[in-house]
Amino acid sequence: MTFVQLIECRTSRFDEMDRLMDTWVERTKGKRTATHAVVGKDRADASHFVEIVEFPSYEDAMRNSGLPETEKIFQEMVALCDVAPTFTDLDVVRDEQLNTVVAREFFERAGRGDTAELFERFDEDFRDHLPSRPGDLGLAASREEYEGWRRAFEFTFRVDDQIAQDDRVCTRWTWAGKHTGEFVGVAATGQNVTMTGTTWHRFRDGRICEGWWQFDLAGLMEQLGVLGE
Repeated sequence: MTFVQLIECRTSRFDEMDRLMDTWVERTKGKRTATHAVVGKDRADASHFVEIVEFPSYEDAMRNSGLPETEKIFQEMVALCDVAPTFTDLDVVRDEQLNTVVAREFFERAGRGDTAELFERFDEDFRDHLPSRPGDLGLAASREEYEGWRRAFEFTFRVDDQIAQDDRVCTRWTWAGKHTGEFVGVAATGQNVTMTGTTWHRFRDGRICEGWWQFDLAGLMEQLGVLGE
């Protein structure tokens, strides 16, 4: 279970504390178990800071606390605080990246539902990028391209992994389909095929406004007998 530690302190020497955190990051390379750290300043009290540190588990956090580098930096941090810092230990019981949910729903519904319904969470100015395509597509053209895939294959996506960063979500997926219609000049073969790929989606106000695709089209064509082994 993911574990989060909240560290609250009051200090008028934040610049020094910030440099101290840089020192800890440098000294604990290859040793620390913390995976994510965020520092916030209280808008109502400029001396009040909260650091949120994330660990894979409570046990990992305890190992991190036991590092001699952590103990040394902690003592130096206490010296910079106006009062002793306070700690709150939290077991994470719900962790939901809302943009990630939207991206996952897109792949889970693709190949199964109505096209308009599938693209209902896309912005009207959506742009779609694919390295093998000569130009980018807007929303209407993206819908048309999707319909072309639906005419050529009965398919589903399996979401393998997802990560979120700022306003973007990356999904690693596996696609499986049956070739039931013409595809880039290849008549239907009835063959079952698979393909893997990744997609980055950029979000604006909870809606998908941009996409970047990478997938093994050459491998798909080889399975359809277009490319030699």
